[in-house]
Amino acid sequence: MAKSKSTQKPVEELTYEEALAELEGIVEALEGEQNPLEEALKLYERGQALTARCGALLESAQLKVQKLAGETLLEFEEETE
Repeated sequence: MAKSKSTQKPVEELTYEEALAELEGIVEALEGEQNPLEEALKLYERGQALTARCGALLESAQLKVQKLAGETLLEFEEETE
């Protein structure tokens, strides 16, 4: 299950990988365990914050890639043999 609140880093300090790993743990906990309502709500709330953090980090990465690519992103094409 997810870490206790006292040992959790603030969401805004997490890397993408840390946030995603914690979010996966929360999903597993909510799907696999019978949590008391209050605990389930806390997990859900933390999961929402983690989802927003991951989205913000991905958006930031996309903006950096666009800057490096000169504002023109090329579509990825798989090579066919």
